[in-house]
Amino acid sequence: MATMLSGAAVMDGAILVIAANEKCPQPQTREHLAAIQAMGLTKLIVVQNKIDLVTLEDAEESYKDIKKFLKGSIAEDVPIIPVSAQQVVNVDLLIQAMQEYLPTPERDPDLPPRMYIVRSFDVNKPGTEIEEMVGGVIGGSITQGSFKLGEEVEIRPGLPQRQKNRIKMRELYTKITSLHVGGTAVDTALPGGLAGVGTQLDPSLSKSDGLVGSLIGEPGTLPPVLDSLNLDYELFESVVGTRMEEKVAQIARGEKMLLNVGTAKTMGEITQIKKKNLEASLSIPVCALPGDRVAISRRIGSRWRLIGFGTVREG
Repeated sequence: MATMLSGAAVMDGAILVIAANEKCPQPQTREHLAAIQAMGLTKLIVVQNKIDLVTLEDAEESYKDIKKFLKGSIAEDVPIIPVSAQQVVNVDLLIQAMQEYLPTPERDPDLPPRMYIVRSFDVNKPGTEIEEMVGGVIGGSITQGSFKLGEEVEIRPGLPQRQKNRIKMRELYTKITSLHVGGTAVDTALPGGLAGVGTQLDPSLSKSDGLVGSLIGEPGTLPPVLDSLNLDYELFESVVGTRMEEKVAQIARGEKMLLNVGTAKTMGEITQIKKKNLEASLSIPVCALPGDRVAISRRIGSRWRLIGFGTVREG
């Protein structure tokens, strides 16, 4: 769930795929729709897939079940497109719908560049000689502005460091040494899709997704680093992802929640709680601006389950 929420945080729209040969909704389908809602995505298409595996009558029943499931949700009025991916049936209509219902957002090229880090890794193979090693590589989605080869950039919050039993973050500064979009080397990377950014960072800092959750941008332009969050929140009626629709209990002071902010995930201990507002002290600081969406998950049994979402308040 945490991985899915991180991916949803960098998307402009979503396609919710539901199999026609399975009862709707499956627990995972509930999770996906809840993740879409938690991240504030409003541009949606629903695909009723595998129509080649059922009769016409069963496909129509499945369609009715999907409509019933979506009723009252943010996806209530979105188009539902019957598709057989294996037989390439209606794929052309799906592409047409993507053009109509998932429009490319207007981007301002003059804004300071900013990218959510979704992946980070060390591309050097074991045994590489020091003089042949390259710096750490960062992958993510550019949300505004553009990155250019040779630019100086800042990574924030950056590296966690323990100070007096608390984790403090240290921002990193580096230079862009390469840019790749869609597997092609470019001199300038623009918003949309995923981009790979080569840097001069020590690859030990970026290996194994060590920088996931941070943002990269022009020095001095990134959101502030927060060690607590003030959220206006909303809880779902039932716990997401369970077969039995368990009712969501109210959040209690002192409770520890998993919070997803952008591509970052952190533990939040509830310090103040009101009817529609809460404050949480974070185990790992995050970058956030007023209005940013936050997914709230509670540990139920052995898994973290999505129970609601919040919006960062000013101040």
